[in-house]
Amino acid sequence: MVKKATETPTPGIPPAILADQPLEPETFNDGLPLPKLIVFDLDYTLWPFWIDTHVTPPLKAKDGNSKAVDRWGEYFAFYPDVPSILLAAYSHHIPLATASRTQAPDLAHSLLKILHLPPLPSSRSSTSSTSANAPRKRALDIFAHHQIFPGDKRQHFTKLQKLTGTSYEEMLFFDDEARNRNVESLGVVMWLVPNGVSRGEIDKGVREWRRRNGREEREGYFG
Repeated sequence: MVKKATETPTPGIPPAILADQPLEPETFNDGLPLPKLIVFDLDYTLWPFWIDTHVTPPLKAKDGNSKAVDRWGEYFAFYPDVPSILLAAYSHHIPLATASRTQAPDLAHSLLKILHLPPLPSSRSSTSSTSANAPRKRALDIFAHHQIFPGDKRQHFTKLQKLTGTSYEEMLFFDDEARNRNVESLGVVMWLVPNGVSRGEIDKGVREWRRRNGREEREGYFG
């Protein structure tokens, strides 16, 4: 069934709500093992549209690079939780990569350049303006590697393994299409996100990766 473009949410969370919600996935802070590489599909995984069919170039930044607008005035941005998830992974030094089979790789790269991530609020900041004035990072730069080209996703992971030297068993992949579970034949753990990435889905995926690899206990800890 063909998916329809959904209304694109604005990245970030209003301050009133932000104070009551965790910014980071729980599994990033529970002291248990984490994958050495977390890989994300793009379409309907990080953002709620197909870049090659729903977006018409050229793209322009809007609202402080929190979203982009295309030739026809349509707005495009990440799913709501995605900016804070990417920043949390980056701050915890968890390498990230993309693996997309889109037919419009150049347009995908352009959107990743345009979309900037709002800085995470810091508990060390004495005023809210400190976080607001912190430098923003391009989404493109949060990822260590990009594999964006048409083809079987196993090709993307073969390239990632050669580039990083990371074993497939140390990789966790988030994708919205069940057909891409074929990467698990390589040893990768894939977590299906039919409604896109959220903090809850990240936690579920990490816990499944731990379960399948027998990594559900603290490692290198001697009490």
